[in-house]
Amino acid sequence: MSMFTLSIVSHGHKSHIELLFDDLLKVKNEHIDIILTINIDEDLPNNINNLPFSVKIIRNETPKGFAANHNAAFAVSQGTIFVILNPDIRLIDNPFSAIAAYLEDYPETVCATLVVNQFGAFEDSARLFPTPFFLVKKLFFKIFNIKLKSDTFPENEQALFPDWIAGMFMAVPRETYQQLGGLSEQYHMYYEDVNFCVRAQLAGQSIAVIKSAKVIHEAQRDSHRKIQHFLWHLQSILKFFMSKPYLQLKLARLRGYTNKN
Repeated sequence: MSMFTLSIVSHGHKSHIELLFDDLLKVKNEHIDIILTINIDEDLPNNINNLPFSVKIIRNETPKGFAANHNAAFAVSQGTIFVILNPDIRLIDNPFSAIAAYLEDYPETVCATLVVNQFGAFEDSARLFPTPFFLVKKLFFKIFNIKLKSDTFPENEQALFPDWIAGMFMAVPRETYQQLGGLSEQYHMYYEDVNFCVRAQLAGQSIAVIKSAKVIHEAQRDSHRKIQHFLWHLQSILKFFMSKPYLQLKLARLRGYTNKN
């Protein structure tokens, strides 16, 4: 039976994590353990001792980036499926059973759930790989308040097959995470998930969103409000387009490569 390790990083998200823990209390019949990384000094969630799961606490002396935190959690994890989970995710029901069943049939897959916001509208958590032209177009449309057309992907009855999935809820088989060397720590924040999915596909993995699993994301949108987050976002974009995996992907697609499904 699959065992999930949930890696959650808190940057002052105690209240969000308490709600997430309340949701996890309702999850039945799953083998789960949790690694909670406290990235900035704060108290632990009040309901942490109510959980029926093992919870390991990592307290950082100095704050680390997204990739470094989750890689450190993976290094001490035991689960056969490693789940990168944002603290502002809320569970509607049990998404883990559907993910475990899918990965049992298709183990060479990096999985996500469908993601909706608190109003029930689908978020753009699964997308096509960005290009410089697309980002310029996206900025232009934003300035002039024009709605971009949503991406469309190949799909079957079980799953959608986008190019990449956002790191708010990413389930990765242990062997895959090890094979890829985890998230790239060249990125402090943003685009780690895009880079990871590029490397996964180049290594022959599928990227899939499981239709029968859904979660709510109470988005923070810090890159839209805080100058430091905006600068990290911009730096990550530039790193991504100059990275070796991105150039390898472009070459592979010129040769006719597509996401395996």
